Amino acid sequence: MHGDPRADTPAVGRIRRADDVLDLQRAARKGGTGPVLRWLAGRTGATVFLVNSAGTPTCPPHAPLGDAERGLAMSGARVLAERRLGSVAIDQDGLTCIVLPLDGSRGAAAPLLAAVVPQPAPPELPLLLADATSGLSLSWLAEQTRRKQRRLKIAEAGTREAVLHLLLNGHTSVARQIAGALRPALPATVRVYVIEGPPRVRGQLLGKLTDVAEGAWIVPCPVYADHLFMLAPGDSAPARVWPPELAAACFIGESSAVPLRETATGYAQAFHALAAARGRPERWASFMASPDLALTIGLAAAAWAEAFLSPIRAHRARRPQDPDSAELLATAASWLSFHARATAHLNIHRNTLSARLTCIQELLGLDLHRLADQAAMALALRTTAADIPPPPEGDAARAGKTLPTLDELLSLPRVGAWARQQFRPVTAPDVPACIAETLTTWLGLDARIGPTATALSISASAVRKRLTRSEALLKRSLLRSPSAIHDQWLALRALELAEPGEVPRHRRPSRESTMTLPAAG
Repeated sequence: MHGDPRADTPAVGRIRRADDVLDLQRAARKGGTGPVLRWLAGRTGATVFLVNSAGTPTCPPHAPLGDAERGLAMSGARVLAERRLGSVAIDQDGLTCIVLPLDGSRGAAAPLLAAVVPQPAPPELPLLLADATSGLSLSWLAEQTRRKQRRLKIAEAGTREAVLHLLLNGHTSVARQIAGALRPALPATVRVYVIEGPPRVRGQLLGKLTDVAEGAWIVPCPVYADHLFMLAPGDSAPARVWPPELAAACFIGESSAVPLRETATGYAQAFHALAAARGRPERWASFMASPDLALTIGLAAAAWAEAFLSPIRAHRARRPQDPDSAELLATAASWLSFHARATAHLNIHRNTLSARLTCIQELLGLDLHRLADQAAMALALRTTAADIPPPPEGDAARAGKTLPTLDELLSLPRVGAWARQQFRPVTAPDVPACIAETLTTWLGLDARIGPTATALSISASAVRKRLTRSEALLKRSLLRSPSAIHDQWLALRALELAEPGEVPRHRRPSRESTMTLPAAG
């Protein structure tokens, strides 16, 4: 007569232990320490959990812990540390607690495996716990590694974003120093790409671009949630081999090659190219350069810009927390480019931005509600960034001349030619006259959609559609910052001064404006 097949013979015990080890390994492959602990609890009926060296659970156990169980775990951890044992078992109040370290994890931060079960403890419990330590150790180390990798990725992303902020604000040397700890190194000449796609897939696209764009810096845009910013070496022909998912789902704008110190210029170029890409079947466009107004005017612009910005340059902060002249100039440039989104670009609170804009208006005597004053400040800032050498100090006075006004600069014949070139795409014979009419009316009404719709007796959506058509023709962004709106206003003013009869028909605005500063929104 055969005996019970479940009899505790050595052969049966070895087979069952082997099965248990396989089950432990399968549980570990399912998802780390959690499934292993749950399997142990189900197999033994014990409360099984990981604790630190003080006996405190390091993750929520599968079942609630009572005070007695916690106390036993703390006592076991303390005895294990004091006596430097390989394991310890404590019997108290009808409970048995077994505590042992994970294999190869005897560092101060490594957890301990604890199991609490009512007496008498199952005889196979110590062996099962010992067998589980190997898989738990590997699972715990893998989980720690993944957590560290996530922290490193977050830290690296923050560092790369900080480098981007520094480059866009002209702090090239500091950006190079910080970027030196990362790879790849920042090149001397760059091409900037702005990639617009669904925010939900931005992380996936970033990973795919990182794999194919060697030597490039790729950062989620801090201003727009649906944009990726890519900085690629610009000393060779651009590589346009994009992942299929990127080419099919995104629009891509590319700048021309610019020095690293002019990354902000490259960003504006790529943004304008992006506006052109939205109207192309290939969903990609490169920036089409046009003459710069500051360079077109020349030396006279440098003298005018220096005088225009001199109140800010002479400004001294009264309190340590107040902005100095450099911060005010950076704020002015950022706000002109991004308006309310300058808070994300500068990493400041919107109240801080509003206060700085108020200070800038008071120093320069401007009304930044008016597009005319915005355009003047934009030209002055761009002229100083262009490094046009001003005339020697005192030369104008010795010649009996005064500094020119902005209208006098815009009345120069070469500026008139520049202005006609700016408007040529929207005034071509094959373009409906309503496109130029809407654009000039919109510019004259401080770029406000509602008043423009009223002046032209059309709907607001019709105004937006016509302006979108203007963007495609001009290959420049108008409705989304950074915008070419200031150049277009200056070109319109130059045409009014030079040849009023050639100005596209538009409704003259009132000199007063009730537009709200975007920064206050």
